[in-house]
Amino acid sequence: MNNSTHQLDDFALTLPIPQLARITAQKFANQQPNAEKAEQVRLNTLAVWVVNDYLEMMDIPTNLQASDSWNPVMRLCGNVADLELPSVGRLECRPVHQHQEICFIPPETWEERVGYLVVQFDESLQEARLLGFIASVATETLPLKQLQPLEAFIDHLGELRQSPVSSLVNLSQWFTGIFEAGWQTIESLWNLPELRPVYAFRSTETLELNALNQPESITKRAKLIDLGIQILNQPVMLIVEISPEKDRQTSIHLQLHATGNQIYLPPGVHLTVLDSSGAVFLDAQSRKSDNYIQLQFRGEPTEQFSVRVAINDTSITEHFRI
Repeated sequence: MNNSTHQLDDFALTLPIPQLARITAQKFANQQPNAEKAEQVRLNTLAVWVVNDYLEMMDIPTNLQASDSWNPVMRLCGNVADLELPSVGRLECRPVHQHQEICFIPPETWEERVGYLVVQFDESLQEARLLGFIASVATETLPLKQLQPLEAFIDHLGELRQSPVSSLVNLSQWFTGIFEAGWQTIESLWNLPELRPVYAFRSTETLELNALNQPESITKRAKLIDLGIQILNQPVMLIVEISPEKDRQTSIHLQLHATGNQIYLPPGVHLTVLDSSGAVFLDAQSRKSDNYIQLQFRGEPTEQFSVRVAINDTSITEHFRI
C-alpha cells in the first residue's frame, strides 16, 4: 500500500480549483433532488473542470458544453463525469477522496470512453491532484495502484489522433435491436417531467397512437443535444427514424425538436446532413415559430454521413454508417 501511494505521489499533478469551478459545481449540485446526488454531481463537475484546465494547459482541444456532464438532464439521470475531446472521443474524469485507494467506475461509463483520468480531492476543495490514467475498465472498482502516469495519457491521446476511435452510429444494427449508448426511445425521454413538451400535439396519447400506427419495419431513436441554448436551460432532441426500402436502400428521417417549456426552437438552429467528404448534402433552419425542423433522404448500405446541429458558433456533430 505504501509503495503504491509513493508511486502515485511521484507522478501526480496538483492543480488549483478556481472559484468559478466551485460556484458552477454548487449550482449544478443545487439542481439535484437529494444531498447524496448533489455531492456526486459536485465532485463530478469539479473533476471535469480540473481535467479541462489541465488539457487546456497542454493545448489539447476540449468541448465542455458538448459533454454529458454539462447536460442538466444527463447529470440528473446518470453518474457521468465525461469531457468531450473533439475528433478523439469522450474522456471520463472520476473523482476520489484523499484517502481512497479504489475509484468507483459506473458501468454506464464503460463504453464510448477513450480513457479515464482519476482526480483526487481533499475536504477543502481548494486544489485537486490528477493521480493518473487508465485506458479502459470492465469493473466498477479500479485500484489506484493500477493507474498509469499522465505521460502515458498524453501518449495515448497521440495514438488516438493518428487512428481515431470510431464513433460511428451503426444504423444497420438498429434493425436488430442494438443501439449505441445515448440513443433512447422517444417515449422514455418525453416521459421525463423536465423534457415533456408543453404543447398538445406531442402528448403521451399522441405518441402512443403513433406507435400503434407505425409499421414494425420503422425504427426510431432519440438523443438529447445540448448547444448551451439559454432558454430555460433546455436541450433539443434529435430523432432519427430509419426504415428499409425494397432496393436495399434505407430511408432516413431526421427531426430536431424543442423540449419541455421551450415551446419553439430558437430561430436560426440548423439541422444539416453532411456526406462522407464533409460537404453539405441537406440543410434545414428553424424559423420564429417552429416546434421542430426535419430532413429526409435515402442511403446505400455501408454509406457514411454526418448530422450537424448548430446555432451561431456552436455545433455538435453525430456520425452515422448505414
